[in-house]
Amino acid sequence: MIVEFEEQLLEKIDSRVEKASDDELFAGGYLRGHISLSAAACEAEGIDDINELKKRIDQSLDETRNELSPADQQVVSDLWKDLQQNL
Repeated sequence: MIVEFEEQLLEKIDSRVEKASDDELFAGGYLRGHISLSAAACEAEGIDDINELKKRIDQSLDETRNELSPADQQVVSDLWKDLQQNL
């Protein structure tokens, strides 16, 4: 389940590349890393719960907030919310 959900998220990000702004491209790449790392951690621990994966992605993004400017944080947050609502 985790692998399929990860693939859906990454495909959704990829489907936006052609029409994405520079900010959206950045957010997609940044978010891809958090999604993949969180999914890999869940798989390594034998976790197959989508809600746990989402929680870990949220935690990962929260832990790295200081890496981004407030504007970039907002773009990443908006993309993450949109992805969750449209899957």
